[in-house]
Amino acid sequence: MKLKTALRAVVATGLTAALAALSTAAIPDVPVGIAKFVSHPALDDLERGVVDELTATVPGVRFDLQNANADMATAAQIARKFKSDKVRAAVGIATPTAQALASAIRDAPVVFCAVTDPVAAGLVSSYSGGGKNVTGTSDMTPVEAQLDLLSSLKPIRRLGHVYNAGEANSVKLAELVRDYCGRKGIALIEATVVNSSEVRAAVLAIADRIDGLYLGNDNTVFSAVNAVAEACLQKRVPLVTADPTSAETVPVLAALGFDYYRMGRATGRIVARVLRGEAPGSIPTYFPSEPAENSLVINLDVAARLGLSVPPETLAQATAVVSGGSVERRDR
Repeated sequence: MKLKTALRAVVATGLTAALAALSTAAIPDVPVGIAKFVSHPALDDLERGVVDELTATVPGVRFDLQNANADMATAAQIARKFKSDKVRAAVGIATPTAQALASAIRDAPVVFCAVTDPVAAGLVSSYSGGGKNVTGTSDMTPVEAQLDLLSSLKPIRRLGHVYNAGEANSVKLAELVRDYCGRKGIALIEATVVNSSEVRAAVLAIADRIDGLYLGNDNTVFSAVNAVAEACLQKRVPLVTADPTSAETVPVLAALGFDYYRMGRATGRIVARVLRGEAPGSIPTYFPSEPAENSLVINLDVAARLGLSVPPETLAQATAVVSGGSVERRDR
């Protein structure tokens, strides 16, 4: 009798273990690699948006989150890691990491996130379709509207622009800034940097020769945006940027651009599509166009320190206003 009881226990234990193994095997495993070029508020929001979207829509997804720390060699190393680990999809946040992934990975989908000009960056041949295994989202920022905003806050005769000439996205934006200044009769004072440690010195080098400073979505510069804002306040130079995310906490005069968390969610939706089997080449580059995908932040505290007044019509368009050290977010 004891022997039968023992046998039954062994069988039951084995059955339980088998069922547990079957249950575990039934759980899908969807490894997704996400690489950002450097950590700053906009790219961090993009990463968070991608993760939140995929967590909500793709069962069994797991993430390998990597940061290249603004180093191209590290970006290439991350790309090789994703390839070796056989991720089901690789997401490149910002142009340099997206380029590294697309160069290394040819047998899995690569989805770029917030690449200003994916055609110029060599990621896709046209905006209307992806490459063989590449597609994604663009943050082609509204340069003209941003510079118009700066000019509405203070008349600009000499404009400063600091960027990394080694970033393809920044080179494209620099061309747009030059074109704007040429059409408006504004003298352009440029300064280029190689890494974030050079940014503050670059700003101070031109600060006495400019009426205002513009920062596009340059990753190297934005990794030092606090230093830029401090230098501009020190020199009483109005600063307008393309990143509303950081503008809520960093003392810039104003920022007009995309809601990067929403762009991350949009990128996540594209990743989900390719994970379900849709060919990346059939998915065009996504450009944010809805009003809810854009934000305008005005900092009245900075305006007061600079002795500037914000036109009522500009203030009325703001989605967030910083005043008295607090942020008031407004309904769109």
